[in-house]
Amino acid sequence: MTIILGVDPGSQKTGFGVIEVQGNKHRYVTSGVIRLPQGALPARLDIIFKSLCTIINEYSPDEAAVEEVFMAKSAGSALKLGQARGAAVVACVSEGLLVAEYTARQIKKAVVGTGAADKEQIQHMVKILLKLPAAPQEDAADALAAAICHANSRQGLLSMSGPHGGTRMRRGRLS
Repeated sequence: MTIILGVDPGSQKTGFGVIEVQGNKHRYVTSGVIRLPQGALPARLDIIFKSLCTIINEYSPDEAAVEEVFMAKSAGSALKLGQARGAAVVACVSEGLLVAEYTARQIKKAVVGTGAADKEQIQHMVKILLKLPAAPQEDAADALAAAICHANSRQGLLSMSGPHGGTRMRRGRLS
């Protein structure tokens, strides 16, 4: 059994989602959105870092999946998003997690089947895949989708190693 933390970083809202994976079965653990106050960016980055460290300590994930930065509307927005993403990655690494990175297109394709899926499609498929009673909030759904994408990618790596092959997964790394 592996516990995966998915993170959808943002400078105003950062989504997180935790799933448990056993074989090809995914089970929902928790999800939510870290809402950041207006104000100086360094203070918001500190909130992202500390909040994710708290979540990691509470749920003890083995691995993390973080969405990569895409080209935003402006260079300033992209820089802020990159810094929020950096705070999330450092929180995961500082707590000893292996961090996998996926583009938004990779995540959408893994969950919906097309890299051009919209937010509602992602929410719907996350609800179906994790057997949730209702669709999660947008940013939480994106984070759960990142975790599902990582679980599927990980499962592909495990199956490539073969049932009796010398390669195996240990603490999120092929060995």
